[in-house]
Amino acid sequence: MSDQGSFLHLARPLGTGPPGSQPTTIPLKVVIQPQALFSILDHSLRRNAEQERVIGTLLGVRSEDGSEVEIRNAFAVPHTEILNEQVEVEMEYQKNMLALHLKANPREVLVGWYATSSELNQFSALIQNFYGSQGDGTWPHPAVHLTLSTNPGEDIETRTYVSAPVGVTVERIQDSASFMPVPYEIRYGEAEKSGLELISGAKDREDRTAAVVTDVQSLERAVGEVVDLLERVSEYVNSVLDEDQAPSTALGQFLLNTLALAPKVDPSDIERDFNNHIQDVLVISYLANLIRTQIDLSNRLATAVLVSGPADGAGAGAGAGSGGDHQQKGGRDQRGKGRPQREG
Repeated sequence: MSDQGSFLHLARPLGTGPPGSQPTTIPLKVVIQPQALFSILDHSLRRNAEQERVIGTLLGVRSEDGSEVEIRNAFAVPHTEILNEQVEVEMEYQKNMLALHLKANPREVLVGWYATSSELNQFSALIQNFYGSQGDGTWPHPAVHLTLSTNPGEDIETRTYVSAPVGVTVERIQDSASFMPVPYEIRYGEAEKSGLELISGAKDREDRTAAVVTDVQSLERAVGEVVDLLERVSEYVNSVLDEDQAPSTALGQFLLNTLALAPKVDPSDIERDFNNHIQDVLVISYLANLIRTQIDLSNRLATAVLVSGPADGAGAGAGAGSGGDHQQKGGRDQRGKGRPQREG
């Protein structure tokens, strides 16, 4: 992404609301989560060919004093722009989707809206006033407007704005607004950083695919990155000592603080603890495989008993029944043989 511009607030600005309302503090900083940007980019890729830009709703959280807004989520809102003369926004769809998102994420609130174009026009002011209105809008807090340029072949440019009304007539107040830029920051955690690095690896491949690496490969890559960083730091320190490069007090203080965080442990102790940890992991893996094998064997034995048990019982019963028939038949034969003897 392109480098964000720097902004300087000489005084803490106040947002303005409808007539008769109290002014609220405009956020001095906007924090953007990567998943919100990916949702916006996905919406832009799926737009119709005749659409120049798409819009949507931004969800997130605010700090207690309202000085910081964090954008965590976003969803698309259908809209139509006709030759810069008319704009139609599916407000009912936006209200229903907002209600569903707030049920799924009760901690999030409506913070503003986005557009995939850097242009600010009267339609932008109209939509901005809708999102910042009372009732279904962000009032008494100002709505944040996020612009994301998605022109092919150009760097993605991000900007965040808040608005204030301008001195116009009552008839033009709904489609008039003055957009004021506010600084922003794209913040992500370690897990998100790993995912972004994996996705960014696809840009160097012709098929634009990235294979999921194993844990061992990920560990190897992380160790290699640490080694590269240490080599860069070592080269910088050597160049400063050789007076080939001007020293930096801020960078030297940062390196000193970073080295102070390292524990003072003997290398032999670290190697011994690492080997003990590896042995513990191998023992746990062996026990887990042993338990898995025992459970599988028990299941197979139980299945074999259930399958073979009824068949043996049926055979025994059939044998007993046939033996009884022979005995009964023998009894009848004996009784039959005895009757002629009594007649003689």
